[in-house]
Amino acid sequence: MWKFLGVPLKKPSEVDVVKPLNNLIQSTYNGATEEEKGKYAEAVNEFSKQRNTAIWKFFEKYEASLEIVYAYYDQICALETKISVSELQIPFKWKDAFDKGSIFGGKISLTHTSLLYEKVCVLFNIAALQSSIAANQQLDSDEGLKLAIKLLQQSAGIFQYLKGATPAAVPSEPTPDLSQDTLTVLQALMVAQAQEVFILKAIKDNMKDQIIAKLCCQAEEFYADVLRAMQKESVRSLWEKEWIPNIAGKQAGFHALTQLYQSLVCRASKKIGEEIARLRNAIELFKAAQSRGGNETYLDEYFSRAKRNLAESTKDNEFIYNEIIPDLSTLASPGKAQLAKPLPIGVPLAANFKDIFSSLVPVELHRALTASDMRRNEIVNVEIMKLRESTQTLNAVLASLNLPAAVETADGNSGLPPSLKDKAVEVRQKGGIENVQTMLKDLPELLNRNREILDETDRLLDEERDSDNQLRAQFKERWTRISSDKLTEMFRTNAKKYREVITNAIEADKVVRQKFEANQKGIQLLSLPPDQIQQSLPSASGSVDPNCSSVQRLKKLMDDVETIKAEREAVESELKSATFDMKDEFLIALQKDGAIDEPALSLARIGQVLNPLQQQVRESVERQQSLVADIQSAHGDFVSETGSCGSSRDTLYQELATAYDSYIELSGNLLEGTKFYNDLTQLLVVFQNKISDFVFARKTEKEELLKDLTTESSRQACPATPALPSHYTSTSGSGSDIPPGSAPSVPPVASTANIPYPAQVHGMPIPYGAQPGVPYPSYVPAPMPQSFNPYATLQYPGTAYQYQGFPQGPPPGHYGTYPGSYANQQGGYPNQKPPGW
Repeated sequence: MWKFLGVPLKKPSEVDVVKPLNNLIQSTYNGATEEEKGKYAEAVNEFSKQRNTAIWKFFEKYEASLEIVYAYYDQICALETKISVSELQIPFKWKDAFDKGSIFGGKISLTHTSLLYEKVCVLFNIAALQSSIAANQQLDSDEGLKLAIKLLQQSAGIFQYLKGATPAAVPSEPTPDLSQDTLTVLQALMVAQAQEVFILKAIKDNMKDQIIAKLCCQAEEFYADVLRAMQKESVRSLWEKEWIPNIAGKQAGFHALTQLYQSLVCRASKKIGEEIARLRNAIELFKAAQSRGGNETYLDEYFSRAKRNLAESTKDNEFIYNEIIPDLSTLASPGKAQLAKPLPIGVPLAANFKDIFSSLVPVELHRALTASDMRRNEIVNVEIMKLRESTQTLNAVLASLNLPAAVETADGNSGLPPSLKDKAVEVRQKGGIENVQTMLKDLPELLNRNREILDETDRLLDEERDSDNQLRAQFKERWTRISSDKLTEMFRTNAKKYREVITNAIEADKVVRQKFEANQKGIQLLSLPPDQIQQSLPSASGSVDPNCSSVQRLKKLMDDVETIKAEREAVESELKSATFDMKDEFLIALQKDGAIDEPALSLARIGQVLNPLQQQVRESVERQQSLVADIQSAHGDFVSETGSCGSSRDTLYQELATAYDSYIELSGNLLEGTKFYNDLTQLLVVFQNKISDFVFARKTEKEELLKDLTTESSRQACPATPALPSHYTSTSGSGSDIPPGSAPSVPPVASTANIPYPAQVHGMPIPYGAQPGVPYPSYVPAPMPQSFNPYATLQYPGTAYQYQGFPQGPPPGHYGTYPGSYANQQGGYPNQKPPGW
């Protein structure tokens, strides 16, 4: 007896989510360990399995399916907080829920590369599944009634949420099932059906007649709103053929139930005249409900009860009460009671949801942590550069003074000074000049590899843009998807930044190569064995007294130099290892304020950790200034006392000292350069993968849109037949002027294009209670045979019925309408179904 409508499902398509999601997680969490990467990959595979299971569980319309699809929706919600949703390039494809297809094949569908679009489509199907499960409940039990009420209200809440969420998730024109008008109808329909179930429960619980009458009055209004919304121009062709008759029947049915239960209230208070008026109207409305709904047994139990009560009350009134039957328009409304309403979406929906991406932190937290690490690294690098620049300045001063080699030869030993021996040994241990030359040779290859990757990404973007522009020029306004230039703006910006990084790296490579060429001779000499270096030394010009005061002072100062260098190495190591975990602090801020003030929080913690080390750097730089002054003064005394300055051996010692310092610096620079290019390669590969995913998604989207446009063109009607030439047309009407062999002229077929919907020729009912003169919904009947006129005019000139052509009242099978004050409606229902029902 109580039939409910279930919303059809959107049809999903399987898609590879593993590769794009892995690429995005890899680029977002690029500092992850191998173990963490393995966990991420495992979670992605599990997510893919979860989707493949959930999207087909929608079609198993059992209550047990809800938990599975709820869990998938919850996982989408959890995932979108941990990745940059706009960067995920997966071509999700969903077909329209209401499209029936055609003989030309294909259904209306939309492919969009957005996790938000997937979320919207999954939510739609959850609401549709809830409506279908509610429609299949056993409504003779409290459990079935309660579950149906819950699911219908939840479904209404989802459709209400989708009205706001869909425009943000689908920037282009959505499929018809996600249009605002469709979602409005579905939300209203779910609320109306939930109100209907509340009425069933109220009747089952034997609630007061007055309350049931108010509930029915509200349901009648809900179904009237649904019926009007369903017949809007934009959505009227979507519905299954039985939907509008079903809704029209229910509107009349609940109008009838309102009158029936309010008549019971009148009977209890002995208002016999009003009871009879309401029962008469209820009987006509029950007939209309059965006729409109196409179900002769619809509400038959209540219909019979109304007829019995009318017969009893009429008899009692005739023999006992003799009350005047009031006009329906004078009767007060029983009032309305709304119990059904949309329920907000709860998070999570699943009772036992478990986040498979629990190891990933929220994306806002991850960005704050990344920014904090970059801020710390910038400050640390500045302090390390201060130390290194100071050390380079100190080495340059020592090399220009031939220190410490000058004081090491003061004992008259003609061999290689010990400090130079140690430097030569270190150079050979590090691979000598061959190691530097190999790394210099590898740099161009590493550079070209990165250039090729970046060139390939530009090529992919250019090809995709050119293809889009070509099709946009071909289809013009029908090419509705977002232009490539808007979508690739971030990609282009990042590619430009990578180009700038490579340009800067090329300049750095030039500086390194120039420095190597300037010190190549000394580095090559230091790479030789000690005896060969000794043979290359010029003869000594004389000996120096090792006990003179200037020599002793310089030796002490050289010890101070080694001490300050060792201290700097220690400070640099502490700076590099100075780490701190901001995760807990950021999480507290995120939970408290809903946002993270990363600069303020990071700088405060950085100050606490790095201030002592920064102070040591400042002290070391300041101490070097006095140390250099002392060295220069002592060296001046040394030259004055010994006269040892400017020999060819001293000049070579200076060159070797400078070559050693350059070698150490070049080795570090080349190692950093090699690491930089290798790290850049990994970044560019991830960048290329993201662009490849984007291009593939756009290609899929393009193919789907082309398919839809082609199908649309196939469905278009043929153009009108050209008019016959004038010399083929008979002017006499006799046909005598028609050329031999020609067909006579055919009168034009009457067009039905101007008949407003729902016209009788379409087999669709007009809304119950439609008022004459109201622009929407309009109705103009099509011409009917004289023997069939279900839309005869009904009039109410006072308290008595008058029917056009029947002075004594309406004949059997015809009826009037109830223009009561609470409904304020006029019109009527036909007693026969239009053709095509």
